[in-house]
Amino acid sequence: MKQRSVIITQHAKLSYSANSMVVQTMMDINYVPIDDIYLIIVQTTRAVLTTELINQISQHQIKLVFTDSSGQPICETVNYYSNNQTVSTLTSQVNWDTGQKETLWTQLVKTKIQNQITNLKTHDLEYKDLNKQLDAVKSNDSTNREAVVARSYFVRLFGETFVRKQETPINAALNYGYSIILAEINRNIVANGYTPTIGIHHHREDNHFNFGSDLIEPFRPIIDDWISNQKFYEFTSDIKFGLVRLLSAEVRYQGRSMYLNNAVTQYVMDCVKFLNGKKEMTTIELELIGYEV
Repeated sequence: MKQRSVIITQHAKLSYSANSMVVQTMMDINYVPIDDIYLIIVQTTRAVLTTELINQISQHQIKLVFTDSSGQPICETVNYYSNNQTVSTLTSQVNWDTGQKETLWTQLVKTKIQNQITNLKTHDLEYKDLNKQLDAVKSNDSTNREAVVARSYFVRLFGETFVRKQETPINAALNYGYSIILAEINRNIVANGYTPTIGIHHHREDNHFNFGSDLIEPFRPIIDDWISNQKFYEFTSDIKFGLVRLLSAEVRYQGRSMYLNNAVTQYVMDCVKFLNGKKEMTTIELELIGYEV
């Protein structure tokens, strides 16, 4: 499987030659085999990409993410078509059974809350009352236990003064980390022949990644945990690099140990198989094993 993520942080020309991405800077030239790459983040506004490289990125199902002047992801590439996309795949997505969609969403919420509880427990923070909220999750999370837990979870993990929507280094890091995971999920949705736009729970007209926004939920606590273990007062390049490296963190997914990016690949495949009635998915197990602090 592809194992390399590439981050561009300085003035550079990116082009394609000899089945490689060529990165030319003021100092040197580097060649990265295109078949090894699954993610490229252009973390500068001073990079130039050739159209042939963009064409090859698209053909090889590589996710390309651009950031704004503050370093926050602002857009990503989404192929019009994948090698697997057909009318029948998109028709099946539009016609997914409501019961299947609600069952999957219920499992996503439960796994997310369970992982949030695990984070609090790991940090010796109060968590036992949230077990009651987990047990209270109903079909399709109709009573919105996800939001109830979130209100308590973030202030316990990051401190009583923490407000999720404030412009702070922690929130900037959370948003960045979530965007990286979302990009990887969207890449795999398209690679499986589906569109990230049509979700099972999220349905916002202005969200091109509703399905990705659904599937990311169990992964968010992994980002939360890493950030809560860092000591930083500015959203620096080191924090950004660390968040990208999380894609190589070791996790246990459905009883198997694997890298996080490989778990995303398997997870997306499992979810669409379940929605198509081709796989049972009574629980979703996603557990962080370890990463570089």
